[in-house]
This record gives sequence, structure tokens and C-alpha cells, in this order.
Amino acid sequence: MAGPIQDIDENDIIVTHAKSYAAGVPAVLVSLQRGMEQMGPVRTARTLMKLNQRKGFDCPGCAWPETPGHRKHAEFCENGAKAVAEEATTRTVTPDFFAAHPVSELLGKTDYWLGQQGRLTHPMVLRPGADHYVPIGWDAAFTLIADELRTLTSPHEAVFYTSGRTSNEAAFVYQLMIRAFGTNNMPDCSNMCHESSGTALVETIGIGKGSVSVPDLEHADLILIAGQNPGTNHPRMLSTLEKSKGNGARVIAINPLPEAGLLRFKDPQKVHGVVGDGVQIADEFLQIRIGGDQALFQGLGRLLLEAEDRSPGTVLDREFIDTHCAGFEDYAAHIRQVDMDTVLAATGLTFEQIQDTADALIASKKTIICWAMGLTQQTHGVATIQDAVNLLLMQGMIGKRGAGVCPVRGHSNVQGDRTMGIWEKMPESFLAALDTEFGIRSPREHGLDAVDSIRAMRDGTASVFMGMGGNFVSATPDTEVTEAALRKCALTVQVSTKLNRSHLVTGRTGLILPSLGRTDKDLQNGRKQQVTVEDSMSMVHLSRGGLTPASEHLRSEVAIVCGLAQTLFGPDHPVPWPEFSVDYARIRDSIARVIPGFADFNTKVRGPDGFGLPHPPRDERRFETHTGKANFTVNDLSWLPVPDGRLMLQTMRSHDQYNTTIYGLDDRYRGIKNGRRVLFVNESDLETFGYAAGDRVDLISEWQAADGTVQERRANDFRLVPYPTPVGNVAAYYPETNPLVPLDHVARKSNTPVSKAILIRLQRRP
Repeated sequence: MAGPIQDIDENDIIVTHAKSYAAGVPAVLVSLQRGMEQMGPVRTARTLMKLNQRKGFDCPGCAWPETPGHRKHAEFCENGAKAVAEEATTRTVTPDFFAAHPVSELLGKTDYWLGQQGRLTHPMVLRPGADHYVPIGWDAAFTLIADELRTLTSPHEAVFYTSGRTSNEAAFVYQLMIRAFGTNNMPDCSNMCHESSGTALVETIGIGKGSVSVPDLEHADLILIAGQNPGTNHPRMLSTLEKSKGNGARVIAINPLPEAGLLRFKDPQKVHGVVGDGVQIADEFLQIRIGGDQALFQGLGRLLLEAEDRSPGTVLDREFIDTHCAGFEDYAAHIRQVDMDTVLAATGLTFEQIQDTADALIASKKTIICWAMGLTQQTHGVATIQDAVNLLLMQGMIGKRGAGVCPVRGHSNVQGDRTMGIWEKMPESFLAALDTEFGIRSPREHGLDAVDSIRAMRDGTASVFMGMGGNFVSATPDTEVTEAALRKCALTVQVSTKLNRSHLVTGRTGLILPSLGRTDKDLQNGRKQQVTVEDSMSMVHLSRGGLTPASEHLRSEVAIVCGLAQTLFGPDHPVPWPEFSVDYARIRDSIARVIPGFADFNTKVRGPDGFGLPHPPRDERRFETHTGKANFTVNDLSWLPVPDGRLMLQTMRSHDQYNTTIYGLDDRYRGIKNGRRVLFVNESDLETFGYAAGDRVDLISEWQAADGTVQERRANDFRLVPYPTPVGNVAAYYPETNPLVPLDHVARKSNTPVSKAILIRLQRRP
């Protein structure tokens, strides 16, 4: 089973009709096809039956949780099956591959082609001036890294990135090594996705995590889903929504694009999902303009206040507001002044649509608001989420069954990584507990996030980059700037399972350290190890890989970190690195003493469904904010008018990818086959701009910097595809469109790149 011989040929692209439903029989067939291509029949069956099972391994895809107390025999979705096929592939990238393919050649390949080559098998090094990676021993690799780190003038000249798939145990020892080294420079993928959620929620309810569980969703009266496409990004959420609908819930989808998964769901494990019509998910679809969500939430807030004025005591939960909240009067005074004409202009909705949504909120006794990148990756993303929280606080929807906030996280342990300390701004309580446990002195100076790390490498104030998983080059904004920044480093290190573009954009020296994946059996000193993950709803559970690793030269992420730490710090360091590397239960014992909620970790996590972490707002209606209460916030209304001759672009995934991993070239939900460089455009915009379907254009983004200058970025050769987007709004896939996002175009407060609101103009190709 060799990798693909040919790379993408965008001239072969086929455009068909978009689908009106998600999953169904096609999802089963695609899942089996990808498994057979990558793993073969026996390995496919063996692996998928262990996916998300109690005695199996956690999906390496999204962080959607399982229903407590119940597991299906096939507890996975199409994209979960694709993720497993990618990781458990029998294809390998050996030293012979690197001998045959110079870096200069590989740089011309796409992310898709690189990822399809298979699992990395050996540690490899790219020496200064060389064009080929060559093998290097593990001890030599650790010595190379340690020597480079020791030559730095300051520990802050090193940057340590983390992907969201890293286990709790690996994340904990990684941040421990970094802090023992002396820096808090810990950018992670949260910086680029849900940082706006954490920032908004910490200020409003005191904890940067969602407050609901799967049973809450199943028993809600009303669910608002804003800026999220569960059919592609979190497909198992559709099963939960199907149960919600069966229990009488009303679902309102708020999104610029009509997504198949929010229209209708065909569960392939049920008869009506195979031969029937499935289940309609969204009762209403509010096709909002890009960046208009905050205006909608503020307009809804005004309508709720006016309804309360007409019928006092019937809309607002005054007891909750008076007992548990601060700032309501200021919020109410501000929101009463919101201009509804501005709301209509910003959202593109009718007044009747907004009033109907307000009526649904008034009628609901249990409301949940779900969201993802469509809200967070906006300049005003933090304010947008806070205005959503304001709506819930008005009606007392925090700390009651079936109600609350639901930021839907991406990668399978991105939330757990943050819990374990992967953050550049961890609080004093965590740092003090870490120091007490290990006898070290953690730095207190805040470190660099993802955007600031790129700036530091660009400016020469950071010269060592280490990535624990992920594909930093393809995940970050402003691709040309990011690549130039990494190339200025003395050393770049990538801990990875598969080949990606970040291995080709290196400092003077580049290292690839191949690691075990979630599906692999992890043996340390002959004893099988287990890791843990935290899902999107704060449930912690075990994950046990069972496959024979692709190479005897692979090491677990825990072993890699501990091995590097032993080389860096020497044998007399107070942290027991050798013990940690061979017994992950020892790591969990330390986690239990450092992080609240993890007491008796090793025992509780062995329960059938693991255990839930405490959430004070949900559990006790206790809010650990600066006021000691849940905070209403006052935010100026921001929205994104589109100038004449321009369009507003949102980046997004295709149905055949997860984050930067491209599984294939078919986005069947949107009617795209055999290609990725497409721009979805409203037909009226095509006519206005003088284009026709199938025309090829270059995209040029425009962004006004703080000094008033207008910066431009370019991404070339996209095919125009008519699609029912809002007028003036377009969409395209990333990472192909990441070059259009200027490094400094970030969300206020969270510093998250604004990848969902990019002003562009089109230029016809010759």
C-alpha cells in the first residue's frame, strides 16, 4: 500500500451539488474505503472496534465526549475513522525516503501529499546547509537540543509549541521541563482557536471551560449553534442533537453557510438513517453575515429586556441576577441603546427572524449556546462570546440542568493540555503547587503565545523552536512571515508521527523526532502504559493503544520529553525524570497533588467512564471572578461592513480534513471533488464582479495596520464556485488561505488570528 504517486492536480476538480444531509450510508462506505486503503481489512476491523471504547483508545480527532454510561459498538464517525486510518497506516517514511527526496523537492509538495506518505520511523536531522535529512540516534538528538538550549543567553529565547493531541501525561511533563528550564514560552493550538472562548469565559463566569455535559444537551429546550459546523468538525455531536430533538429540543443554526450536518442527519446505525430521511436538526437556519453574531446577541438582549418590561417577572431570572451576578444594570442600560437597524445591517437577517429567536429564548426554560471558530476567530470574538453569555445570565441559564455555555473544542485533548499547564499565563496557584511538588522555581513572567512566538522568531529574540506534535507552519497565519521566522532559528525540533510541511521549513538545523500515536501500544520496560485525555466537557478518561508501532525506533511523547530533560538537566535534577519515563502512574500521582480536581487520579480514572473535573459555576453556581459573581459585560457593537469592490472571506475545513491534516480531496457535503483551491461565492456577487462559475482568480487580502497603512497578502489560483453564501461573503479552505491572514490581524484581548473575517479583492488570472 504505497503513498499516492501524483500530487493534487486542481485542473481535475469536479463541482457537483451540495448535500442536504450528513452521514448516512456514504459515511460508512468512505470510512471503510479509507481504512482499507491505509490499513487493510484486518487492521481496519481491529482498530475501529477499539476506537472510543472503554478498553480501547481515544479518538485522535475531535474532543466530542461519549454519552456517560453507554457506548455503541461503533462509537466513531466518518472523520474519526479517517483520523485513525491516517495514524494507523501501514505506509512508512524511512531514511531511504529522505535519501531519495531532498527537502528542496519536498517543499514543492502539498500538505496532502506529504501526509499520505505514512508514519515516520527514525529520528532524522537536517544539518546546516544540507538538502537531505539523515538518521541520528536518540542520545545524539537529545544532546544536540540540550547543547543548543544551554548556549542561549536567556531561556526566553526558546519557544515550545504543543498540539492538542498530546496526552495529559505528556503535556504535564512537557510544561514541567519547560518551566524547569526557565520560561513560560508555551504557545499551543488553543491560541489559534478557542483562546477567545477562554478569555471571555474567565472574565464572565470564572473558568474558561464549557458548563454543560452531553446529558445537558439531550435535555435542553433550546440549543443555539453559532459559527460551528458539527457535520464535518464534530460529527458525533449530531447523534447527541438527534437525541435532543427526540426529547423536544428546538435547534437554531446561526452560520453564514448552510451546512449539511445542521440541515439533516442520517445515523447509519439506525434504520431511518439508512433507508429513511433521517432527522432534521435545525428548526431554523439564520444565515448570518460574517462577523454579525455579536450584533445578533445584542439585538436579542434588547428584545428580551423589552419583553420583560411588558410582562415583568416573566422573562428575566431576577433572583439569579440579584444573587449571583454583577454588572447587570450597566449592561441593561447599554443594551437598551442598541440600534436595531444596525443589528439588521450587521446580521443580514430580518427583524422577524430575530424576534422569533427572542421568542424562542423567552419560551425556553433550558437554553444552551454552542459555538466554535466562527465566533472566536473574529476581531471582536471575545466580546461576541461575552454577549452570548449575557443572554444566558439574563435568564439564569448557568448552573442548571440542560442549560449553559458549550464552546465545542477541536483536537481531542486540547482542553486537557491547558488543564495540565500548557499556557503562557498559568496562575500563581498552579506554579506554587508545581514548585512545592518538585523543588523547582517556575518562572513567573508571562510567556509568548503563538502569534507573539512568531514575532519573536521573526525579530531574532527567539532562536530555538520545539513543536510537540502538530504542524505549526500550516496551522498559523501569515504563512510567508511564519516560514521566514522559523528559518531564522538556530534549531527547530518537531516531535511528530507523520511528515508535514513543518519538517521542511527549518532553522539552520532541523530535527524530526518520531513518536508513538494514540493507536500504538506503549511499552516501557516491558510494561504497557496508559495515557489520559480530557474531552470538551471536562471528562477525563484512559486511552490504551494496541497496535504494534510502525518502527522499533519510535518513542512515546512522555519518553521523548523525559529523555531530553535528563540530558538537559543531568542526573541530580529534583524531578524524577527516569521514573516518569517508564511509569506514567507516577506522573498521575504528581498531577493529583498539583492540579485541583485530580485527587486520587489513578483510581478515579479507571472507572467505566473516567471522572468529571469540578466546574464551580455548573456545580455550585460559584463564580471565581474578580467580583466573586458572574459578570455581565458591556461591549461596543462591532461588525464588518464590506466596501464596494471587496468581499469578506472566512477560512474553513473541507469535509476531507481535520485541522491541517488533509485526508482526501473530496468535500462531498459542498459538492467538491478532486481539489481544494476553490472559492465559494454567491451567484449575485459573481454577476456583480463580472465573473462566471469556473473562472480562476488570485485572492488579495487587505488589512489596515495600526499606523494606518494598508497591508496586502496574496494567495494564487482559486476556482470560483457558486454557493449560497450571504451576499458579500465568501469562503475557502485553509491552510491554502492562511497566507492571507496578516500576523497582526488578531482578536482583541485573546490575540487569536482573525481567520474568519479577511477583507479581499479578486484578480482575474491571465
